[in-house]
Amino acid sequence: MENSQELAWRCAKKMYNNDACSNFLGMKIEDMGKGYAVLNMVVSNTMLNGFPSCHGGMIFSLADSAFAFACNSENQTAVAAGCNIEYLRPGFEGDILTATAHMKSQGKVTGTYDVEVTNQQQKLVALFRGKAYRLGTQILGDNNND
Repeated sequence: MENSQELAWRCAKKMYNNDACSNFLGMKIEDMGKGYAVLNMVVSNTMLNGFPSCHGGMIFSLADSAFAFACNSENQTAVAAGCNIEYLRPGFEGDILTATAHMKSQGKVTGTYDVEVTNQQQKLVALFRGKAYRLGTQILGDNNND
């Protein structure tokens, strides 16, 4: 029988293969578990705003992707019903940003997930909270053969 970490990784691999945005931004999945995901991304010069620091939308995208992988880790297709972010410090070109998502609560249909985004010095860059809504379908299909 498959354990929850193996299932989470299989769900993440299927999602990642279809996730053009996360791939385009160079996000890498570092760890997976039930209600848990860790992704990282190197800030490139094409991700900079006019100051030049990492555009908030890029940080949001990283946090949102970690949230997506975490809330879909139990093979229950879930989408964002709402989310918010607080930016605490800037990211700069060459920084390695890591988003760590944790399930705070998960009911039958709705869940809440928190994501911390840190830089390579473990300094907090942003705090993100996402609300997930389960659609009633499975990522790997009914027989988990995907």
